[in-house]
Amino acid sequence: MKILYAIQGTGNGHLSRAQDIVPVLQKKGEVDIVVSGTQADVTLPYPIKYKLRGFSFIFGKKGGVDVWRTYLKSNAKKLYIDIKKIPVEDYDLILNDFEPVSAWAAYLKKIPCIGLSHQAAVLNRKAPKPKKKDRLGSMVLKKYAPTSKEYGFHFKSYDQNIFTPIIRKRIRDLSPGNEGHYTVYLPAYDDKKLLKSLSKFKKTKWEVFSKHNHKEVKLNNVMIKPVSNEAFLESFRTCEGILCGAGFETPAEALFLQKKLMVIPMKGQYEQQCNAAALKEMGIPVVKSLKTKHHLKIDNWLESDQSIAVDYPDETEEIIDHVIENSSHHVDESHNIHPEVDYFLK
Repeated sequence: MKILYAIQGTGNGHLSRAQDIVPVLQKKGEVDIVVSGTQADVTLPYPIKYKLRGFSFIFGKKGGVDVWRTYLKSNAKKLYIDIKKIPVEDYDLILNDFEPVSAWAAYLKKIPCIGLSHQAAVLNRKAPKPKKKDRLGSMVLKKYAPTSKEYGFHFKSYDQNIFTPIIRKRIRDLSPGNEGHYTVYLPAYDDKKLLKSLSKFKKTKWEVFSKHNHKEVKLNNVMIKPVSNEAFLESFRTCEGILCGAGFETPAEALFLQKKLMVIPMKGQYEQQCNAAALKEMGIPVVKSLKTKHHLKIDNWLESDQSIAVDYPDETEEIIDHVIENSSHHVDESHNIHPEVDYFLK
């Protein structure tokens, strides 16, 4: 069986999850990998057959997406060429982790494309949603990478096709400790803002991993470090708590390691708002920003003895077997997406 595994390259979560999925897929058949997008700090230790620009949202420095830089970095003509060129018809199975090029190519050629992503779970009607509706954000999430059938990962198994997170082997093999510091990963904030805000919590030692700085900078109780997978894992392993965005993989890994967790969802990012709603239901504190008016809530979290129990068993192979077994069955048409390609690519 020839398998095309398509991975979103924006952010680190998709590629982190792929590190455990790829070797399982390789047991099932011949696997080609496509990665599109930028902004990832994680490298995949497997050959990538198609490395494409795709369409990436660029992180800003004030807590949200940089819309202008996202627009400047986008190239609709190149995206359309890649969609037309990628030979999705050569594969027996296409698995898609929120990757738009192969998803749209399969859509245009009327070839089944199976979604296996966190976003598929977020869109499920049974998954938690924020109180404030975001119709545009929801539409973008639905139309970004259309698939013919969806399986998803979330913090809880909210529905029959939603699985608990795949915790990569490197995290499962860690021996957690507590050296008293707090690990921070907030790529949508610049270092100046992080230094200014976090230094006000004078009793707390912060280790901040930054996408905006290539050298270590220390100011009082705040250490800014360039993003490095090895350094981050060690800080993660030995920290008392994690302060991060409301993505998926990092909060899930923090919960698995039973670390204290607080999240700040990115502004204008509907998926993170949904994640924040789910985490809040679980008892995880959520703050809207690093503004001074939220500092009391952060201080209370630092003083708390947070303990959230989760059960995230290692079921990667069972999940892949289930998806492959059901991929040959009749596709559920009720979940099909029928956007206009010309409108999307304008």
